[in-house]
Amino acid sequence: MSRIAESELIINARGAVYHLNCRPEELATTIITVGDPDRVKEVSKHFNTVEFKNEHREFITHTGYIGKKRISCVSTGIGPDNIDIVLNELDALVNIDFDTRTVKEELTALNIIRLGTSGSLQKSIPVDSLVASTHGLGLDNLMNFYRIQNNEEEKQLLQAFNTHTQLNPGTIAPYIHMAGVHLLKHFTDGYHLGVTVTCPGFYGPQGRVLRLGLAYPQLIDSLTSFTFGNHRITNFEMETSAIYGLGNLLGHHCVSLSAIVANRISKEFSTDGGLAVENLIKQSLEIIESSIN
Repeated sequence: MSRIAESELIINARGAVYHLNCRPEELATTIITVGDPDRVKEVSKHFNTVEFKNEHREFITHTGYIGKKRISCVSTGIGPDNIDIVLNELDALVNIDFDTRTVKEELTALNIIRLGTSGSLQKSIPVDSLVASTHGLGLDNLMNFYRIQNNEEEKQLLQAFNTHTQLNPGTIAPYIHMAGVHLLKHFTDGYHLGVTVTCPGFYGPQGRVLRLGLAYPQLIDSLTSFTFGNHRITNFEMETSAIYGLGNLLGHHCVSLSAIVANRISKEFSTDGGLAVENLIKQSLEIIESSIN
């Protein structure tokens, strides 16, 4: 196999991948991702033991055990661009030999579970409830830099979405990827299921108006009213589609779980978003410990 150059995979002086500052032995194969660096300690406080704590910029990683289950929690920061860094470096840690700089012959599939916050796009999904994303539908542009591979259902769903929303293909090129069914099947009871839209920003891309006008003022209405078979759009945020897209292409199992802190239809915001996130963490960790292999 060809050697990966120093400029393409950056390994620091202590043998850790550059942005995450983690060595291969410092990462578990079951990984929780969170956007907020401060949320890492809110997850790891539930660990029985913590083996490693690594930090570089907004990327913080804690690896330890819940009971006999080894687990890592990694902060990604906000947005698909950061997910591009994190997912590629997580994969490199398990599937590239850092000594020879070559891809390993035997590849490892990671379990990657995003725990984040999100805005509901359905009145029936109230603030403080939980969502498990069956699909990530990206309005960002990240996955268009990779060779996308979609199954037939994904192709049909995306075609229906493009027809329904009539977004300008010269400006926005939506893409879609499914959750890993290996993980999603464990997160059904107590979670609303649906398609999650990932946006490349918080204000204009999510239909918020402060001082600037919008190119797509009807976007939220279009997202809320979209259906395809049993599928509907439940929520939007800023990471899921990138995690699903890169995870699928790299052969990892991914699921995105969200605490709803805003309902964009009823115009409500959670009075205690911290408690909603804590409930998401505790409920999800219990499932991870008992059910995820």
